[in-house]
Amino acid sequence: MTVIVRDFRPEDAEAVAASRRALLPFIAVTPRSVLFDVETANAAQKMRLLVAEKDGEIIGTAYAGVAYDSSEPGQSHATPQVHPDHRGQGAGGLLLRAAEEHLAAEGATTMYTWVMDAPENRAFAEKRGYRPTRTAHFQRLDLARAALPEVPGTLPPGVELRTAADYEADPRPMFEADAEATSDEPSDIATDLDDYEDWLAHVWNNPLLHRGLSTVVTVDGRVASYTAAYTDGGTRYVSGMTGTLRAYRGRGLAKLAKTDSLHLARAAGYTDAYTSNDGANEPMLAINKWFGYEICATEVRHVRALG
Repeated sequence: MTVIVRDFRPEDAEAVAASRRALLPFIAVTPRSVLFDVETANAAQKMRLLVAEKDGEIIGTAYAGVAYDSSEPGQSHATPQVHPDHRGQGAGGLLLRAAEEHLAAEGATTMYTWVMDAPENRAFAEKRGYRPTRTAHFQRLDLARAALPEVPGTLPPGVELRTAADYEADPRPMFEADAEATSDEPSDIATDLDDYEDWLAHVWNNPLLHRGLSTVVTVDGRVASYTAAYTDGGTRYVSGMTGTLRAYRGRGLAKLAKTDSLHLARAAGYTDAYTSNDGANEPMLAINKWFGYEICATEVRHVRALG
């Protein structure tokens, strides 16, 4: 009946995916994506996937890693997640402690963790010295029944709709657009996408990324806006990132990209659309509300110093 924490093994992939789906039904995860995350992690990330096990059953997980793609050194992150049927048995505390010890040993000085916005979860974090910093909202759209806006029959001059699949021969324009849009995302940890090969390995080649459903809006042939679609091969369609380059903002291109992508997803048979936004990202929250998305869960980021 003792809970132990150990490193992930490849044969754990199915159980880890099932545990994460039970706890976070608004994300896309598969056994293949779990293996991908572990096998392709950048060495500089010092990533460990920790699992909590009880009587041979995996009841919790924690991804722990250094924010290697941030210009600010010493930043790290880990979020313990325990299956709803196994809370209150000490697994979350053990996972958190193991993550803290690992990251501190790798030179991290600050650790961030996400906590679901419920009194017991916030108390768990605060009891261990974490303080809240910002919120993020998960949102759901009933894609099977939603009254989606129509894709305009006529687009403005120079504007075209494509998909990420059109850039498979040369993804660099997508990388450049993602780098600019990501740098403007509100976050505690600034992300600097400046390594094309790393982006190819961890973003472009992510097995959850559905390039054919990821709409790209071009203006005069240049990528101006895009939305990245992640799917689990079942019913879930998740908007991973929607961004518009600075020179093209204020023209409704993000709405156009999301509208087209949602129609493509529905035609492909996906019935549940999810997305998430930082609580301070008012433009995207407004766009998603316009589409009919409703907040289904909120999480709060917490931070504490290590060492």
